[in-house]
Amino acid sequence: MFPTEFCKTEVSGRILTVTINRPDRLNALHPPANAELGRVFDAFAADDELWLAIITGEGRAFCAGNDLRYQAEGGARTPMPSGFGGLTSRFDLTKPVIAAVNGVAMGGGFEIALACDLIIASDKAVFALPEPKVGLAALAGGLNRLPRQIGVKRALGMILTGRHVPAPEGRELGFVNEVTPHEQLMTRTREWADQILACSPLSIRASKDVVYRSLDAASLQDSMETRYASVQALAASEDYIEGPKAFAEKRPPNWKGR
Repeated sequence: MFPTEFCKTEVSGRILTVTINRPDRLNALHPPANAELGRVFDAFAADDELWLAIITGEGRAFCAGNDLRYQAEGGARTPMPSGFGGLTSRFDLTKPVIAAVNGVAMGGGFEIALACDLIIASDKAVFALPEPKVGLAALAGGLNRLPRQIGVKRALGMILTGRHVPAPEGRELGFVNEVTPHEQLMTRTREWADQILACSPLSIRASKDVVYRSLDAASLQDSMETRYASVQALAASEDYIEGPKAFAEKRPPNWKGR
């Protein structure tokens, strides 16, 4: 991984951990930080040795959203091809990404978490889409993903009020997978990651791909009859043979990701 200014990256085995690193601004993101995170996740997507990513924040916030102070100071706005945090408009990434939400996840920060496949939250985490309170709207996917994930009425209960939702309520609403004591957040997140890495990486990618693409299908029948390139890649892989072989031989599989 290349040198970075606004985030920290760590590779451990098959896992890339990305830590947003602007704690003096509660990890709020400005255009240079968004561009950097976009490059980080481009590199993750292209690296065959990396199978899973975790994103978290330095200090007491996950991400407080858009850096409005930078904007007010006259900072230039630039296009974000991959979206906020390099994730919210990245629709072709089949590798799993876990959000380890360590604190405040507001606006764009919450939208980053919603763009991830799992959300593991510290008991100190708080979520909100407060954009209407400052005359804005959550247009980096929050207005689109939240209703899909928890239902329209529950989503509008957050969106139309901009209210703060603590982690336990987030789990009740359905967008948080697990709430854990703050000091155990990264340990529990890595345990989730290890469970995923115990599975075939191509099976994981095909499963993620089919789930998300099925949400856009006109009917259940259409979604089941669609031919998915990710499923075809799985069926043509060495791992497709290795899994049943390892099961028959009563040994752990040796996944190669190809």
